[in-house]
Amino acid sequence: MSTGLIALLDDVAAIAKVAAASIDDITTQAAQAGMKSAGLVIDDAAVTPRYVVGFAAERELPIIAKITKGSLRNKLLFLLPGALLLSLVAPGLITPILMMGGFYLCYEGAEKIYEKLFPEKAHKHEAAVGLKESDPQKLEDQKVNSAIKTDFILSAEIMAITLSVIPSEDFWTQAIVLALVGTGITFVVYGGVAIIVKADDVGLALANRPATTALGRLSQAFGRGLVRGMPGFLTLLAVVGTAAMIWVGGGILIHGLETLGVPGPAHLLHEAEVMASHALPMFAGAAAWLTSAFGAFVAGLLIGFALIPCVSFALAPVWRRLKSLFA
Repeated sequence: MSTGLIALLDDVAAIAKVAAASIDDITTQAAQAGMKSAGLVIDDAAVTPRYVVGFAAERELPIIAKITKGSLRNKLLFLLPGALLLSLVAPGLITPILMMGGFYLCYEGAEKIYEKLFPEKAHKHEAAVGLKESDPQKLEDQKVNSAIKTDFILSAEIMAITLSVIPSEDFWTQAIVLALVGTGITFVVYGGVAIIVKADDVGLALANRPATTALGRLSQAFGRGLVRGMPGFLTLLAVVGTAAMIWVGGGILIHGLETLGVPGPAHLLHEAEVMASHALPMFAGAAAWLTSAFGAFVAGLLIGFALIPCVSFALAPVWRRLKSLFA
């Protein structure tokens, strides 16, 4: 009887070791995936605040909360099962689907630049595809929906990168790591966005505190600096976010073409990276990265501008028809 109990305890200990090893593997793989996705996480954090700029202060956190819920829904309800299903039955479809997202990002980013360069033409384009809205609540809903769509594309790329570092034979490890990375990144990104957009309110509170001590005067000065600096910082972040959309979209398309057997653009970009690193050997890594990012941005911008007339004249009737069917 005692022998059987010892054997049972040995089995329990062995199972515990296997479970601990599995948890360690999951944690390691999640960390690796998070690090590989760091660039897209930064892009996501830079893109999102531009959807909040221009709204009343009391609507900022509710808007971010709506986008966060939409992001979690994107990752956990759609992308996670979709990624697992595609990896099992049709892994070849992952690249074309990601490229469709790349086209969307290029179009969205180029459209923002088009609005600044040609405001009158941009208004006609908005009217053609039904983007212009004057009602505050409808405008908010439109902005939230646009943010969630953009998040869907960035999240799809994050999930694809995550999937690439997980052993394909372990289904449940794939599912757990995808869920951990998706949830963790969502809260990191939108928690950071909430801090950014509310920093001016924090600055105002600090500036209004009584300055009876040196520390109080220092906090007052810091608060005034936040209040004065945040509008410009948010504008800069909106510009960075737009550029990031185009850069990521262009990078997705270049990498996708290489995967599909059209390596020319990727090889051309690689040659430019090598030339840049040789020209600046002391900053070889930074020079190569900047060259790659700039090349992807230029490609994405050209594709995005090419898509604007397509959406305005060719796809707008289809879009309006779909809106009438599902309104």
